[in-house]
Amino acid sequence: MKTSLIASKLKKGGGSTESKPHSGASFDKSLNTRITNRTRNLKAFLKRNAFWGLTRTHGFTLAEVLITLGIIGIVAAMTLPTLIAQYQKQVVETRLQKFYSNINQAVKLAEVQYGDKKIWFEDLLGADLDENGIPVEGTSESEKWFNKYLAPHLKIIKQETLYDGSFIVYFPDGSALRSRSHTTRDWLFIPSNAKKCIKTYGTGTGFGICQFMFNFNPNNNTNAWRYHYNKGFEPFKASWNGSEEHLMEGCKGKVSVSTHQGVYCTALIQNNGWKIPDDYPLKISY
Repeated sequence: MKTSLIASKLKKGGGSTESKPHSGASFDKSLNTRITNRTRNLKAFLKRNAFWGLTRTHGFTLAEVLITLGIIGIVAAMTLPTLIAQYQKQVVETRLQKFYSNINQAVKLAEVQYGDKKIWFEDLLGADLDENGIPVEGTSESEKWFNKYLAPHLKIIKQETLYDGSFIVYFPDGSALRSRSHTTRDWLFIPSNAKKCIKTYGTGTGFGICQFMFNFNPNNNTNAWRYHYNKGFEPFKASWNGSEEHLMEGCKGKVSVSTHQGVYCTALIQNNGWKIPDDYPLKISY
């Protein structure tokens, strides 16, 4: 009787004791799948948000970049001219001292070959000019003299005649030396960019700015030329009274020795240990 009752319940859906474990395993599997999917989605979500969060935290907006660039531009505009001026001063100081050493070494070597400089020095003219004011090649006595006595002992990469009959020689470091058209006594050293210097100031101005005056006058033993007598190439010091104040005034062009501004500027720099003084009256430019 009991057996029949149990069988009847089973037919009505009462279930069996073996079906419950089977149903629980399916549920666990489904739950694990859902958890795995949710975990994977959460990781992806966190990864995406971590990336964008990092970008927002450490990146810059376009406005911030533009403002920064603007500030950099203002600072550069304020400091760049000073840096350029300092660099140009250093170039002038270094090349002036180097030229002074090299040219006087050339004088000494010429003396070994030709004897005392007072013997072979001559005060000569530059090239003749034709009826159109153009220099006539081969007529410069000063250039012939220079090529005989001094040029063989200098490293020269180029040499040419200028429009006024003077000549110029170029050195490997970018500097140059030019004569005056009327004499081999006065010389002008150009530390850099000679063509621009001459184009801007010509051959008779710009002293102490882009070209620096030297003098070679070993035979003149008068008092006015006492700083040049029996010397090699020296910064122009004719009629100098020996004071630094006089050099400063001559650099400004306020001495009677010359109406040209800058005639004593080279001597002023030499007197300061080949350093341009802080109170140098002219602006170096080339």
